[in-house]
Amino acid sequence: MLYIEIHRLYKEGFSKSAIARKLNISRNRVIDYLNMSTDEFEEFLSTLRTREKKLDPYHDQILGWLKEHPDLTAAQVYDWLEEKLGFREVAENTVRNYLNEMRDYYRIPKVKVQRTYSVVPELPMGKQAQVDFGQTTVKNRQGENKKLYFIAFVLSHSRYKYVEWLDRPFRTSDMIRMHENAFEYFGGMPEEMVYDQDALLAVSENAGDLILTAEFTKYHHTRKFNVYLCRKSDPESKGKIEQVVKFVKNNFSKNRVFDHLSDWNQSCHAWLKRTGNYKVHHNTKKRPSEVHALEKQHLKKVSGTYIFANVSTPSITRNIHKDNVIRYEGNRYSVPKGTYRADAPNLAYLQEEDGWLIIRLKETGMELAKHRISEGKGLIITDPSHREHSTSKRDLLIHQIQETFIDKENIQWLIHKLKERYPRHLVDQLKVLQQAIRIYPK
Repeated sequence: MLYIEIHRLYKEGFSKSAIARKLNISRNRVIDYLNMSTDEFEEFLSTLRTREKKLDPYHDQILGWLKEHPDLTAAQVYDWLEEKLGFREVAENTVRNYLNEMRDYYRIPKVKVQRTYSVVPELPMGKQAQVDFGQTTVKNRQGENKKLYFIAFVLSHSRYKYVEWLDRPFRTSDMIRMHENAFEYFGGMPEEMVYDQDALLAVSENAGDLILTAEFTKYHHTRKFNVYLCRKSDPESKGKIEQVVKFVKNNFSKNRVFDHLSDWNQSCHAWLKRTGNYKVHHNTKKRPSEVHALEKQHLKKVSGTYIFANVSTPSITRNIHKDNVIRYEGNRYSVPKGTYRADAPNLAYLQEEDGWLIIRLKETGMELAKHRISEGKGLIITDPSHREHSTSKRDLLIHQIQETFIDKENIQWLIHKLKERYPRHLVDQLKVLQQAIRIYPK
């Protein structure tokens, strides 16, 4: 019996969380059973057998679902009750408790579908490098918390690493500069670079057709390496760099005191030489520094600073969130209501100018919003006009439509004519026009 098993494991020293994992039940359920005496549990079972429940009329149907799909969740059953049976007179938590009781009574444990993994073949020398970002919080000299950000590179064959830190979030220009530093550190450039889905370099994957941010596109076209954008938490695609990120956090930054960024980076590079690239790798059983001496001969040579100076342009990108704000330097700044769209990249280009933050949908596009940059933290800076539904929606549609045309004069003439002819239904007309642009982009 589950009640007896929970109490037995608890007496043997298992924690409540460990018991929940071992028996594949919720931690709250473990706590409830531990708080019950034997008599209280018997009384609890008696009430379960005798009391009528709102879900009892659907007992057989739910049992059938559970037997057919042992991995079924309470949230799915809750949804299916409404979809298939038109029933939604109970809360989701009631369905969850009912499902747990059925699993106990009919001995139907919840089955977790495990992903299967396979060993990834070792890549040839000079073929690939993997890149990822990390962040951690450390103490400074004053004992205060300091948040730090880093980018890590690793050559897939030799496991030779490069790491660089910042004391603020990364911008695309930072990422490009650190690519150059990594290539110089490696002594060349691999054929392919593997990245996570990050807004600094990719707007979207577009069903496999990679769309890069404008600034990274210039850099990529100049350097001419292949780009592979993998899915998040995909160990088969970028497991090597994920291990590097953990290694940096746990071996270098953990319990280290921050003073100055330059000193921190210098200490990290010394750590790479001493440990990161010298310690024998647990899989290859070789020192990355020794294998890199051979792999270096297979890397493409890069010319360095001249090309970098010609491809870097100052830009900052941020995601547009569902509540129509962007996050910048610890604050949230509003954009017009309706800017966020589920079918759009939802990427904004930011520019600082004389204490103002200018927000655009395209790097060189029209101004979408403008805010005075706040010196505080954790604030929401809004423009009252962004909350006005009808006007902002109309203006936003006009702005989005104008951005799709090179010939601004003709599209402005068309919008002016629509305003004159359909003053009360302008938004509807603009939506029709926007839909036509999507269907016939050329």
